[in-house]
Amino acid sequence: MVHHQGGWVISLTFIAAMMLTMVPLPGWAEFLRPEWVTMVLIYWCMALPQRVGVGVGWVAGLLLDVIHGAVLGQYALALSLVAYITLTLHQRLRIYPLAQQALIVLLLLLLQQLLVIWIKGFLGQSPDSLQYWLPSFTSMLLWPWMFLILRDVRRNFRVS
Repeated sequence: MVHHQGGWVISLTFIAAMMLTMVPLPGWAEFLRPEWVTMVLIYWCMALPQRVGVGVGWVAGLLLDVIHGAVLGQYALALSLVAYITLTLHQRLRIYPLAQQALIVLLLLLLQQLLVIWIKGFLGQSPDSLQYWLPSFTSMLLWPWMFLILRDVRRNFRVS
């Protein structure tokens, strides 16, 4: 029997990501808000695939649906798919340098946003401009720091 520890640390990182998602930003910076929750999900799926997976992605997505006031299940579906792809590729992703990881994170985030915009399109709520895609690029730029911070947190609290 495997003894896991540090589940509270994983939960706290998701709570912090949700809080960062809700922090008000000035109007000009709103479209630059990184996809905090998705980046945390990608990290934990890569680092601890036996503990964080599609179910966690689904729950985090439902919470994002509530935060954004979106159709229930919209972000849940997108984050579940991102978690599934990350779990499928986690062994490869781990060995890539951070710059390559950032590019893969960009692709995963673009896929998430594509799914969300697709569902919004069915509802007649398409975005007004190309600014919709900017969070994926800001997240890509922040990925190396996010990875290093979460890795240090995982090591310092011995999350396994």
